[in-house]
Parts: sequence; C-alpha cells; structure tokens
Amino acid sequence: MTSVLEPELGRARKRKEDARLITGRTRWTDNLNPAGTLHLAILRSPVAHARIRSIDTDAARQMSGVTAVFTGRDIADEQGSLPCAWPITEDMKAPPAPPMAVDEVRFAGEAVAVVAARSPAEARDALDAIDVDYDDLPVVLDMEAALQADSPLVHEDLGTNRNATWTFDSAEAGTGGDVEEALRSSEVRVERTFRQQRLIPAFMEPRSVVVDPTGEQITMWSATQVPHILRLMLAMSLGVPEQKIRVIAPDVGGGFGGKLQVTPEEFIAFVLARKLGKPVKWTESRSETMVSGHHGRDQIQKLSMSATRDGRITGLKVELLADMGAYLRLVTPGIPILGAFMFNSIYKIPAYHFSCTNVFTNKTPTDAYRGAGRPEATFAIERMMDELAAELGVDPMEVRRKNWIAHEEFPYDTVAGLTYDSGNYEAATDKAVELFGYQALRAEQEERRRTGDPVQLGIGISTFTEMCGLAPSRVLGSLSYGAGGWEHASIRVLPTGKVEVVTGTSPHGQGHETAWSQIVADRLGVPFEDVEVLHGDTQISPKGLDTYGSRSLAVGGMAVVAAADKVVEKAKKIAAHMLECSEDDVEFTSGRFGVRGTDRGTALGEVALAAFAAHDLPDGVEPNLDADATFDPENFSFPHGTHLCAAEVDTETGQVKIREYVCVDDIGAVINPLIVEGQVHGGLAQGIAQALFEEAVYDETGTLTTGTLADYLVPSAADLPEFTTDRTETRATSNALGVKGVGEAGTIASTPAVVNAVVDALRPMGVSDVEMPCSPQRVWRAITGARESGVTAPEAGGGLGSTNPQGGAR
Repeated sequence: MTSVLEPELGRARKRKEDARLITGRTRWTDNLNPAGTLHLAILRSPVAHARIRSIDTDAARQMSGVTAVFTGRDIADEQGSLPCAWPITEDMKAPPAPPMAVDEVRFAGEAVAVVAARSPAEARDALDAIDVDYDDLPVVLDMEAALQADSPLVHEDLGTNRNATWTFDSAEAGTGGDVEEALRSSEVRVERTFRQQRLIPAFMEPRSVVVDPTGEQITMWSATQVPHILRLMLAMSLGVPEQKIRVIAPDVGGGFGGKLQVTPEEFIAFVLARKLGKPVKWTESRSETMVSGHHGRDQIQKLSMSATRDGRITGLKVELLADMGAYLRLVTPGIPILGAFMFNSIYKIPAYHFSCTNVFTNKTPTDAYRGAGRPEATFAIERMMDELAAELGVDPMEVRRKNWIAHEEFPYDTVAGLTYDSGNYEAATDKAVELFGYQALRAEQEERRRTGDPVQLGIGISTFTEMCGLAPSRVLGSLSYGAGGWEHASIRVLPTGKVEVVTGTSPHGQGHETAWSQIVADRLGVPFEDVEVLHGDTQISPKGLDTYGSRSLAVGGMAVVAAADKVVEKAKKIAAHMLECSEDDVEFTSGRFGVRGTDRGTALGEVALAAFAAHDLPDGVEPNLDADATFDPENFSFPHGTHLCAAEVDTETGQVKIREYVCVDDIGAVINPLIVEGQVHGGLAQGIAQALFEEAVYDETGTLTTGTLADYLVPSAADLPEFTTDRTETRATSNALGVKGVGEAGTIASTPAVVNAVVDALRPMGVSDVEMPCSPQRVWRAITGARESGVTAPEAGGGLGSTNPQGGAR
C-alpha cells in the first residue's frame, strides 16, 4: 500500500523559489555576460522638448574601450517604432515612437545616443564626450492646458494633444438608465474632482537586457514580465522572423506593471547586436528607471453622483483626463479604460456614464502600474461614498451597506456591462468591522473631537471589487485589444514518475513555481517535491501570454489544471490496458489507478514508465505521458474585500500616522495562504505609499525633480503599520479551482481607505479633501486653508458632516 499524500491546496508551503533568490544563487539578467559582450550606455535628453540640431560623437568614438557610438539618425531606418497594442478608438492618434530620438525629443529622459564599449564604466564615461545641440521648444505639462486651442503641441503633425476620447453610456448600452436624467431629478447631488498623482514603479531589480546574435537564433535575455509578447513585438516591428528570435526572462526582481512593456532599450540593444555582430548588454541605473521607465496613474477625475435623500445612489457620471506622456507605449491608452468597468464597484447604480480623454504631454510615457485603471476607479468611487455620507450626515458604512449588491443577488449584471459571478460583501465587512473594533474607534473619535485633541482620529473605509484574470479573449477583442487572454500549459510525466510543468505565465515574484507544484501534486497525486515548473523562455515554453492583471492563477493555473486532467485521462487508458479491465472500471485516486471494487491497481509512475517503454500500449495511444492545454475563460474573476484604516492626524504639524489597518479579502479558493499573505502585504504597502508618500513631480521646464530614491519617497517597513489580515471565501464560478486573484487587491483597496481616514479626521475643521500624497505639508495646508476661509462643518460624530458638497476637491 502506498501512503496517501497530504493535500496541497490550501497548504502554507514556503516558496521553492526563495532558496536561490534569497541566497543570491540565481541569475538576474545583469549577471549574464556572453563571451565578447559589449556594454551599452544611453545618453538621454536633459530637456523635455527640443529639436536636435546636431550630435557630435567624434570625441566619444576616440575614447578608451569604445567600439561604436550611434545616434537615432544613424539607425533611423532600422530601429522601427515602439508598438502600441491597444487602439481604443478608430480615430485614436498614434504617432511614431522611435526607440531613439531622430530629429526631436519630447520628454526629458528620451534616448538620443548610445555607446557600445568593452566595459560599463568606459561606456558611461564616453557619454560625457557626446555634444548635443538642442533648439528648445515650448513644453506642455498640464493636461487641461494641453487641450486648449493655443497649447504647444507635443506632436506638431497631429495638430492636437488629444489622443482619443472613449465613452460608455449605460442608456446607450442597454445596461441602465439615463445618467443626465438621474442627475437632473436627484434629491441629493455630489460633485467632486480628484487627482490621481503620477507614480513610478519602484521594482527592486533595475531593467536589464542582453542580446546575443551569434547563434542560429538571436537570443534576448530581459528583465521583463512579457517574454512571449516581447518576442512577437520584436518580430512584427523589426521585420525579423519570429522563429529566429528567442526571448528569455530569467529570474525577474519585481515588475508591478513597470516591466509589462516593450522598451526602447530592448529595441536599441536588439538592433545594435545585429549591427555589430556581437553580444550587447544594457543595465539601467536607478535614476534611469525613474526618468525613462514608464510611469503610472496621472489622472484628473471629475465625478457627479445623484442619490435619494435616504442615501440610495441613482446615477454616476465620470469624466476623466488621463496623461499619456509624450508617446504611447504597449497598452498606454487602454489603462484608464480598464477603470471604466469598475467605477460602479460593488454598488447597484441604475444609471452610469463614463468618458475618458487621453492627453499627450511632454512627460515620461505612462502605462500599467499595479492595478492598472482599477485602483484609480476604486479610489474615486470610495471617496465619493464618503462624500455622499457627509452630505447626508450619516455614517459612511451605512451608505455603503444601503447600496451594495447583496450576496443572494449573484450572479449580478452591472451597469457597466459585466457579470459578477459571486461574492459576499456583507460577510467580509462584518468580519473586518469586528476585527477593527469599529464602534470603539468611533467612540474614541467622538471623545477626541469633544476635547479638541490636537491629534484627531480618522476612520477610513474601502469596500471594493476588481476584475481579475485579464481575459476572456472575446471581451478583449471587443475592446480592440491587440491580443487574446488565453493561457497555455503542458505537463510531462517522466519515465521515473517525476513531473515537468511548462507554463506560459512568467513570474516575477508571485510564486508560480510553488503554487503550480501544489496544484499538480494534488491533481496527479505526486509529491510536491517531484514537480518541476519551467517558464520564462520562449523556446522551452513557446506558447503563452505572460503575467499581469492578476491573471496567472485564474487563467494560467487553470491551463495547468486542464493539462493535468488530460494526463490522467490518457494514463487511464494505459492503466486499463495494464490491469486488463474496462476503462470505465478504472478509478484514479491519490496518484494511483485502481479497478473499482478490487484491490488491484498501479501507480501513475508505473503507467508513465510503461508509456515510455511502449512495449504494450493500447491501439491508438501514443507513447509518453504528456498533455497540452489552453484555457480561455468565459468571464473575469472578481475578488473583493473590506479595508478599514484608523489614522491619527496631528493638526498642528500635518503628520499622519496609521494606527490600525484591517483588511478582509475574498479571493475565492486559496492555493497557498503564505503566498497570499505576501501578496496582500506587498499590495498594501504600494497602496498606502500612493496615499501618503509617492509622487513623480516635474518642474515648469519638464524636468523630473523626483528622479532618485532620495526624492521619490518609497516607504520602508518602518513607515508602515502592522497589518491585520483575514479572509472570507466565495468561490469563483468561472474556473474549476474557484480562484479569483490576489496580486493587485491590496493596492486597489488601500489607497482610498487611508485617504478617507485622513479626510474623516479633518472634516469637522472644514477639510473635504487632501490631494495625494497626503504629506504633512499638504495636510497642514488643507487645515490652514480651511481655517483661513472660515469654513467649518456641522457638529457631528462618526465621520458626519460635510463641506462644499458641490465643490471640487482640488
């Protein structure tokens, strides 16, 4: 008898990956040095907008160790244009995006020349010898100003700074009523304008790329989230046969959307490697990360909400301006559109209108950053729920409870056109409220207000949902997205009974090797240690759509499940033949095939060896025990949760301190709770960072003034509170595992919880908003501004009271 293995799903396994990552026994892209490698250094424009009169590279070419120097004009016919894979409207403006500027630079940090030398130091030194003559042009940095008729143009040939306008209207779509009528007939109307500041993905490992053109294929190693997409875009953009390109993403040290990109540097390195016939390598400095890697967020959000006097929402109108920066990158124009489906969040809103105008400015291009459109939407609607509560003079939790979708109403068709398959907002909220001690904290808040304590207590709420598992392909197609949403996996049971899993997802810290091993171990009844997961190499894993949008488990994991099930079905035919019985009489349990009603059986490993030997297989059964599967879900998945924040705000200094943070997330079934905890904690850190610390700031000339980690404030562990986390579980119905996704949840939910807490603390003083990040200076200015204007809120506790219900927050 064989021992029954302990179930793996739900088990808190330490990650397989961590041993090599923590001890440094891994290979980052920057560790790779093929024989004869030349090192690249890139000269970047110090000005935000200028014509390039001339570039003198003669002195640089003569410097020690320098092999070659190229300008954008030198490779203009070879470098192609960086792709944008998401044309959101038929009339969208998509200007050429050269990897290296040829005649004109449009943001500070744009590449203008590249040096290839024997060492990184020699390449960097040679940059100082390149002389560029710029003819400065006017810059435009403000989105509203960029749309004015007399605004300087980022791309003069377009005749406008407007990229595209995308709209959704529930009355036109047949998903709801007329929002204008709802606003006209409303008993209560709340209008606010919020600003989503520009953020920089601060991943630990800098971007790096190595290209070796010396083999039968051109091999690129890159610190990327998207090796399969990168390979395809290189082939399509540069005219190189796809089968002649191999892209490898070795261990990748974080991404957060910042490596979901086809970068100028990847194109430049690819072109130079082919041109020079030698391997080339480029690794960015941290300041290059800040100035030239894409940024995130950067929106102006104008919202109008109508409601009845008893607090039921009747309509929501959303008008966005979204900053594209100077160029479109891979999915830049579609990022704010993802939020269109989430502004309604968990609430039953009868009428909805969304419009977004994308704008070009002379700033670093934007693109995906953890959550990608959904944090922006969640922030706005959760801030509006607090503002509605203030207008009505009720507790903000009461307004939420009155409007959310009840658990017995699932599946639920939303006003934005999605179908939420499952959820229980009441259960998650009740658990969070209990863990938080909500009523006791409200009582303490009342006492501090009564006594005039200079340190006021604020309570912030965020009840959220998000769309995860980016797919289905048909939905993405309806949005003109340039790819599908399917995922692929293959499983090989080796003759020794060990298992190899090949996945099309490409991890950069999520723990795929561990979670996929757990799934396969349970599905095939083999030990966890006997499963090896291979990924991130387009030659080993030729099919895949990579990792972003919390899709890995809900889509990629389901491809693994489907491949495992195919292996079992194939093995069952062989086992029946071995056991001389009908296939219908064969049962598979815990890695063993048995004949129903008897003690006769054979292990999966024995079947694998028999398949390999192929001495006596059933007719029509191929040797070897392997299977491939592609999974394309019919729907997104929808995790949700309730996040509660208690913040102490010093009204004399503006200092904000998070005293208590509780979150209860519902992410469906859990594969590995240890990985889930890590994802939640990391997400909370990034969401809180937006609320309190991080912002990419430009001066009036278009220079990034937060171009180092001394100026761009990424919080450390010392800046963050202890988190209390818990879960409820409503299984997804869109996949067999019942999983929903967790990679972005903490980031999406935490930002409004923190800002709502800050505003809640200060509302009796007349403050109705603090623009993010809520730094001590901004908080103090909000307080003094309210005092100077003489605005005060009505006396009310528990977050009650309102100021300027019709006014903007800016």
